Order: sequence, then C-alpha cells, then structure tokens
Amino acid sequence: MIKKTLYFGNPAYLSLRNGQLVIKLPEVENNPALPEGMKRRSEVTIAVEDIGVVVLDNKQITLTSGAMAALLENNCALIACDNRSMPVGLMMPLDGNTTQSERFRRQIDASLPLRKQLWQQTVQAKIGNQAAVLAECRAGVAVDCMRLWAARVRSGDADNLEGRAAAYYWRRLFSDVEGFTRDREGMPPNNLLNYGYAVLRAVVARALVASGLLPTLGIHHHNRYNAYCLADDVMEPYRPYVDRLVFDLFREYGPEAELGRGLKARLLSVPVLEVRMEGKRSPLMVAAGQTAASLYKCFSGELRRVCYPEY
Repeated sequence: MIKKTLYFGNPAYLSLRNGQLVIKLPEVENNPALPEGMKRRSEVTIAVEDIGVVVLDNKQITLTSGAMAALLENNCALIACDNRSMPVGLMMPLDGNTTQSERFRRQIDASLPLRKQLWQQTVQAKIGNQAAVLAECRAGVAVDCMRLWAARVRSGDADNLEGRAAAYYWRRLFSDVEGFTRDREGMPPNNLLNYGYAVLRAVVARALVASGLLPTLGIHHHNRYNAYCLADDVMEPYRPYVDRLVFDLFREYGPEAELGRGLKARLLSVPVLEVRMEGKRSPLMVAAGQTAASLYKCFSGELRRVCYPEY
C-alpha cells in the first residue's frame, strides 16, 4: 500500500482523535473574512495508518505527543526542517518489527566479507542507474565507460569506482551549469538534490525499520555522528531517480528558482516515483520495502543478492 506524504509549510495544529490525525489550520480558522463553509473545512482528518512521511516546515506547528506516538507506532517518518526549509532531523520508531531483536543480531553478526559483497552489489547498481540516467538526459554522451566500471566493481569497491563514476557523471549531467560540482553547500541545483535526497533517506530508513533492521549500522558508511548509515548505504542505487527528477525541474524552473512550495511539492513526489524492480514497475516506496526485506534475507543467509531497482 502506498502511504501518504504530508507537507506542512504553514502554522498548523496536529492532534489525534479516534486513530485519525486531526489537522487544524489557524490561519483559516481565525480569519473573519472567510465564509463559514471555508472555516469548517479548516479541520481535516487523515487515518494515521495511511501516512508514511510527515514534513514539518514551519516554526508554528504544534504536534501533540499523542499524535507523534501514533505516527511513530505506525512506522511513519517525521522530518523537521530548519530556518532554510531544509530537512535537519528525522525521527523513526524504535520498534518496527515483531522479531526486531533477532534481526538486529543477524545484522550485527554479519561478516566483513558479506558486508563487502553487499557494498559491491550496491555500487554496481548505483553506477548502472547513473549511466542509464545520463544516457537519457544527455543524448550522445558516452556511458559505456560507466557500464564497464559497474561490471568491474570488486568486493568492497576496493578501487573506489563509485567515486570515479560519480566524477564523470556529475561533470556531464549538469554540464550546462558553469562551475557545477556536487557539493552539499554548493550552487544550485545542489539545493534541490539535497532536499530530494532527504526525502529519499526518510523513505529508505522507514523501510529498513519496517524490516527490523538497525538503520544506524551500515554495511559501508561508518560515522560516529550518523544515525542512519545503513539508510545512506541502501539509498545509493535510488539516488539517480532523484537526479532525474531534479534534472527536469532545473530545466523547467531555471537556475534562479527558489526552493519554494511548488518545487517542494514536486520533490515530495519521490516516494511515488516509478521504478523498475526485477522486471516489474512499482512506486519507489514499495520498492524500498522490497530492497530492505531482501537485505535482511542476505543477513540471514536466505539470499545472496540485494534486490535493487534497475533504471
């Protein structure tokens, strides 16, 4: 089932009533110029079980503890934004699977060779998807070298072909943007990429928790300050889908476009982007769940390969 992504960019009061998230908009409710019919519509209810991601992007949003607990109990990812409207925090449930302790143990006990093999598969899938996106966006640009690099990735990516492919990819994907480099604090469209990746990260982290995995313990990423290393690993092959979306948005809005409500709404479509998984098309959020489930089966010895999307 596809879960809803809710974005709140205006003052709002979010509470819980009978298993429903109750959304009240003060600016509508307290506006005497509006007709009574519109004021009554200032309160909206949505079933908590239908919500997958909530983005809080206003300093005047009130979220009751009951509503927060209900959202987390239903494996919803809560994203908080800073003064620049960029995602700055992600809250996930502590208990997302009935056999979570057992699954944690299998993940923790995974051998180094297994983790290296899983990272090899992840990098291969990422480079392959980058090559497909580049070929689609920049007709005539050679991508055979990227496909060759993907095929040559060794266990653990000992030759850092991921970095080599990334340098080639970014120089050509946004070749019409003078001086562009992929940098979190860099020039546009880095801001669009950052926002899209933050939404993607929340979707992947949610899928991992639902599969009973610990998103902190990565197979490659290791950072003492990062609580979502595994999510950062698993989302790598999905990044090119965000890149393609940003490429289209950047062409449509231009380099001077602000990350306003319209652009955010488009970027919040990441969970429902269509991806191809094992020959079948499905929304990205569903595919992420399949990837997380297959990753656990690799940790448990039931599978040898992670199911990643193929662009």
